[in-house]
Amino acid sequence: MKRKIKYTEEPMGELRVIKDFLPPPDQLVLKEENVKITISMKKSSVEFFKKKAEEQHTSYQKMIRNVIDYYASHYKRNA
Repeated sequence: MKRKIKYTEEPMGELRVIKDFLPPPDQLVLKEENVKITISMKKSSVEFFKKKAEEQHTSYQKMIRNVIDYYASHYKRNA
């Protein structure tokens, strides 16, 4: 059972406005173009990602894709 929150008229202290940092909804639906590829990987690497993906309740392909995207964007900025 949830407890009800009891509000009082106590002073809240010093407040400050935080700038909105979330993107607008139209920017959330943009999808980048993907290209399908075939890649051969070490069995141990695939097993690692499958195990970690299962622990995180996600797809191992998505994890591998995110690692590659992160790597590419990191070195693209530094190039």
